[in-house]
Amino acid sequence: MRLRTLLIWLAVVPTLAMGTQVVVIVGQLLERSQHLRADVAAGERYGAPLFTLMAEMQAERRMTAARWAGASVTENDLRDTRAATDRAAAQFRSLMPAGPEGAERADRHLQEVTSGLDDLAAYRDRADARSSSAHGAIAYYNRVIDQIVGVYQDAFSHGAEGELAQESRPMVAMLSASEMVAREDTILALVEPSRELSPTAFAEFANAVGAHRYLYETWVVPYLPAEERVSYAQLTGSDAWRTKTAIENAVVSEHKDLDSGGVRLLPRDVADWRAAHKEFAAGLAALNAERSRAVAARADAKAAELEAEVTWLIAGSGGALLLVVLVVVFTTRSVLRRLRGLHERTVTVADKTLPDVVDRLQRGQSVAADALPTVGGDKDEVGRISDAFARVVAVSVDGHQQLAAERQGFGMFAAGIASRTGNLVSRQLSLTEDLQDAFGHNEALLAQLMKSDQLTVGMRRQIENLLILADGEISDPHTEPMRVADLLREAAAEVEEFRRIERQALDEISVEPRVISQVSHLLAELLDNATRFSPPRSKVVIRAEAVADGLSVEIEDRGPRVSPERYEEMNARLHSAPPYSVLAENAHRLGLFVVGHLADQLGATVTLRRSVFGGTSAVVILPKDLLVRTESRTEPVRESSGEPVQPSVPAPPAVPAPRPPEERKPELVLHAGSGLPTRRVADRAPERPADAATPDGTPDGTSRPALPERVPQTHIAEQLRAPRAPEETVVQDKATPEEVADAWADFQHGIQTVEEELRRDQP
Repeated sequence: MRLRTLLIWLAVVPTLAMGTQVVVIVGQLLERSQHLRADVAAGERYGAPLFTLMAEMQAERRMTAARWAGASVTENDLRDTRAATDRAAAQFRSLMPAGPEGAERADRHLQEVTSGLDDLAAYRDRADARSSSAHGAIAYYNRVIDQIVGVYQDAFSHGAEGELAQESRPMVAMLSASEMVAREDTILALVEPSRELSPTAFAEFANAVGAHRYLYETWVVPYLPAEERVSYAQLTGSDAWRTKTAIENAVVSEHKDLDSGGVRLLPRDVADWRAAHKEFAAGLAALNAERSRAVAARADAKAAELEAEVTWLIAGSGGALLLVVLVVVFTTRSVLRRLRGLHERTVTVADKTLPDVVDRLQRGQSVAADALPTVGGDKDEVGRISDAFARVVAVSVDGHQQLAAERQGFGMFAAGIASRTGNLVSRQLSLTEDLQDAFGHNEALLAQLMKSDQLTVGMRRQIENLLILADGEISDPHTEPMRVADLLREAAAEVEEFRRIERQALDEISVEPRVISQVSHLLAELLDNATRFSPPRSKVVIRAEAVADGLSVEIEDRGPRVSPERYEEMNARLHSAPPYSVLAENAHRLGLFVVGHLADQLGATVTLRRSVFGGTSAVVILPKDLLVRTESRTEPVRESSGEPVQPSVPAPPAVPAPRPPEERKPELVLHAGSGLPTRRVADRAPERPADAATPDGTPDGTSRPALPERVPQTHIAEQLRAPRAPEETVVQDKATPEEVADAWADFQHGIQTVEEELRRDQP
C-alpha cells in the first residue's frame, strides 16, 4: 500500500469513526425528539378526551352503585349521566384510526379501551335488570378506567428521558390515586342508606384508602414542582379533605361487625362523605389537569432542545471534518514531496550506484569514496532516514568487500587443497595401473584392483567438485572432438556401478574438445546419482540424440517415486548458485550443485522429472555451439563379450569385417570376460604385457582377458595435473605396523560412515 494511501487512511479512519459516531448520536437524538413529539401529539389528541371519558365513567359507576343500593336516583339523572358518558366515548372513538389497518396502528391500550367501551351497553342492561351482582357491574367500570390510566402511563413513560420521567411519574400516580378515591366514593354509595358493608367491599375500601395515601406520599408529593406542591397542600388542608380523611379512618377503625355473615356497620359520619367529595373532587381534577399540561409542555420543550442539539452537532461535525480534510491534504503533500526526493535518491543508489559498486568489488576492483551516499547529519525525520540509508549502504558495501575477499581466499584455499590431493590421487591411479599390469593374470586380484580404481576415480571426481564449487574451471586435455558414444562411455566409466549403465548413442555427432571434460563430469554426476538412488539390480539407461536445440542426453533410472514438490526443489537447486551457507548444510549432497555450476558454464539446461517407469529422468540439453560433425571413422569392432565398441584409435589388423552402418545398434558398456569394464585410452597406444590378449579377446598362451588401460591425468583439472614426484627419492615409511593398521582401520571406518549417510539420504 502506498504511503499516500496510508496517510489518507490515517485521516479517513478517524473521520469515518467520528462521522459514524455523529450519525449514531444524531439518529438517537432525532429518535428521542420524534418520540417526544409523538407523545405530545398523543397527549393533545387523546389526553383531554380520555380524561373526560374517565370522569364520566367514574360518575356513571357511582350512580349505578347508588341505584343498586336503593338510593334516590331518578331516571333522568341516570339517563343524563349515561348520555354524558356516551358523548365522551363517541368523541374518543372519533379520534381512533378507521378500518382494520387503523386498528393495527393504534396503541394496545387504546384498543383495550375501545374494546371495553363496546361492552358498556350490555353491562348497563344487566345493571338495570339486576341480572348480576353489584360487584360485577362495578368491576366492569373499574377495568375500563384502569385501561384509561394505562394509556396515560404508556404515553408518558419517557424511560429514556430522566427529567421527563421524573415529571410524568407524579401525573400517572395522581390519576391512579384519584381513581382510588373515586372507588371509595362508589363503595360508600353502595351502603346508603343501610350503612352495611360486605367483607369484600370493606376489603376493597381499605385497599383503596391505603393505595391512594401511599401514592400521594411516595409518588406524587416528592416529584411535584414547588407551585403544584403548594396547590396540593391547599387541597389537603381544606375542610373537605379533612372530612374525607376522618370518614376513611372511621370506616376502617370504628365500624361494627354484625353477626349476619360478617357484615360491617359503618359509623353515621359516612353521611358527610358525599358533600365533602363534591368539594375536593374538583380540586383533584384541576391538579391532575395542571400536571398533564405541564408534562406535555416539558416534553415539547425537550423535543425542541434535542432538535437544536442535532443542528449544532451536524454543523460542528461538518466543520471539524472539513478542517481534518484540509490538514490531511496539506500534510500529505508536504510529506510526499520530501519523501519523493528521498525515494529518487534511494532508487538511484539501489539501481545504479550500489550494483556498480558490488560488481566492481566482485571483480576485485577498488571503489571511489565519493561513489556512495554520505551521512549529512540532518535532524528531521526524512533526513535521518536518508542518513540511515547511507549507513546501510556503507555496511552493505563493507560486507560485500569482506565476502569477496573471503570467497577469493576460499577459492584459492580450495584450489590448493584440490591440487595437493589431486597429486596423491594421480599417484594412486598410476600405482593401480602398474599393479594391473603386474598382476593382471590373477583375476580375483584384478577385480579388486579395478574396484580400487573405480573408488579412486570417484575420489578424483569429488576433488574436481570442490574445484568447481570454488568457482574454478576444469581444464580439458583433449585436442580433438570426441564422439558422443565415446563420451558416454567415458562418463559411465567414472561411476562405481558402471555395470548397470546401458548406453545408447542414437546419432553420429561429436563434442568440442574444450568442453569434453566438463560434459563428461556433468553426465558422471547424474549417472552416479541415478545408480545410487535406484534398486541395485536395475538398469540405468543413458541415451543421446540430436534435437532442434542441440544434443539431448537423457538419463533414466528405476528409482523410487519423487513428489512434484521434491522435483521443483531439485530443479531449483540446478538453476541457482547457492551461497556457502547452503553448501555447508548440504555438504553430503553436492552433486546437483555441481551439475548446476557445470550447466551454467556450458550454457546447457538440466531438468529432472518423473519417468514413465516411475523413476527419475534427467534431461540435459547441450547447445549447438558445443557440437561438431563427426568425421568418417572406422566401423565398430566387437570384442570377446560380443558387444560393439567404437574405438578411438585405429583398429588392429585382426579386427573382423565391419558391419554395415545401417545395422549398427546402440552401444552398451563393454565387459571383459571377467566382468570388468574396459576403458578407452586417449592420446597413446596401448601397452600390453607379453601375455596380453589379442584384439579378438584370445590370450597369447594364457586365458587372461584384455586389461583396461588409462592415460594418466587426461581427465582431471589442470590444477591437479602437477608433475609426479620422482619415485627414486621415496623415503622409507617409518611408521610401525601397528600405526599402519590403526590408520587403515580409521580409513575404513570413515568410508563406512559416509556410505551409511548416503543410504540414509536416499529418497
